[in-house]
Amino acid sequence: MRPAIGALPMQKISSLIDGGFIINALNSNIQSGSLDLTLSSEGYRVRGAFLPAYDETVRDALKRVGAQRLHDKAILENGSCYVYLLKEHIQQLPTGVYSYSNPKSSSGRLDIHVRLLADRVSRYDKIPELYSGPLWVMISPKKLPVVVAEGITLLQARFFNGDTRFSNIDLELNFGANGGLLFDQNGNRIGFRDQRHSDADGSVILTLGLNFDVPGFEVVETGEPIEMWRKDYYDPEYFFRTVIVSNNAISLSAHEFYILSSREFVRVPENFACEMVPMDEKSGELRSHYAGFIDPGWGIGRDGSTLGRPLTLEVRSFDSGLIIQDGQPITKIRYEKMTEIPELHYDEHAPTYALQYGPKLSKHFKEWRK
Repeated sequence: MRPAIGALPMQKISSLIDGGFIINALNSNIQSGSLDLTLSSEGYRVRGAFLPAYDETVRDALKRVGAQRLHDKAILENGSCYVYLLKEHIQQLPTGVYSYSNPKSSSGRLDIHVRLLADRVSRYDKIPELYSGPLWVMISPKKLPVVVAEGITLLQARFFNGDTRFSNIDLELNFGANGGLLFDQNGNRIGFRDQRHSDADGSVILTLGLNFDVPGFEVVETGEPIEMWRKDYYDPEYFFRTVIVSNNAISLSAHEFYILSSREFVRVPENFACEMVPMDEKSGELRSHYAGFIDPGWGIGRDGSTLGRPLTLEVRSFDSGLIIQDGQPITKIRYEKMTEIPELHYDEHAPTYALQYGPKLSKHFKEWRK
C-alpha cells in the first residue's frame, strides 16, 4: 500500500530522532505536527541579512560577512541582525522527506523576525530532501530588544513527504468535514459558500476582528530588553498600549507593530495541519503575521467540541498610514493533510495560547488588566 502523503505527525518526528536522522533534538520539543528548534550558546552579530551561496556553508558565509562572536546572554538590539547555531543537527533526512520552518508564536508576538539557514541552501526556512549538516537561525528584533540563552526555542520545523496543500476543490469538499473549519463569534459555522472573500487558490481568507474586549495592541519602544526565558513576568502596560477604534476602524502608523486578531474562529481538525500565509498587496501594504504554523487540533478542544479560536495577528503597515476596518481581509491560511493523526493534538497539550479570545500577547507578559 502506498504510504499517505502529507505533513508528519509527532510520532513520525520522534522516529526521525530515534533513527538518528535528527541529532540533539529533545522529545519534549516535539509538538503535534512540528519540532521546536533550540539555540546553542554560539551566536554572532552580523551587518545584515544574508544567504549562503549554493556551494557555501553558513559558517563560511559568516566569515564572508564579518560576523562578530557574542557572549552568553547577549542583548539582541532592535534593528540589528544576529545568527545563532541551533543545537539540532540533521544527519541526512530520509529520501522523500523535507522540511520548512516558521517562527514560534512567542517570537512573532515580540516582533522578532526569525529565519532558518542551512548549508548550501540559498533559501530561508528550507531543509531539503537528503540534507546533512548543521542548522542556524537568523534573528532580527524589530521593536523590542531581547536577551536569549542556550536552550531557548524561537522557531519550529514541520516535516513533509509530499505536498498535500488543498486545491480549491479539496477545500470545498473538506470545509464541512470533521466538525467544520470556520465559525463566527457566536459559534455559528461558516460554510464554504458563506465566505465573503476568496482568492480561489485553496486558501481561506480571514478578516480583521475589532469587536473583542481589547481590540488590539500597539508596541511601545521602551529600550528595556525582554529576557526570553521569562514567563508571565513583564507588565504589558509598560510595553504596549491598546489601539483606538473609531468608526469601526483603526489607524496603523507606518512601520509600527500591532497585535490584532482574526474575526473568524479557526478550527484545525486533528487530521489536518494549517499554515498562515502572506496576502498579496491587493489587500494593502502590510504584513499580517510572522508566526505561521498552526498545529493539528488547534481550536477543537480536548474532546473535539470546541468551535474554533481566533488567530492572533502580528501586523506591520508599510504604507505612510493605513486605515483598516472591522471585517476587512487581513490574512489567509492554507490547510493540508497529515500523513496520520498525531498521538496528541494541540489542545491536548494544554498549550500557552489555548484560551486566547481576541488579541493575545506573548507568554512573557502578565495578563492585560482590562
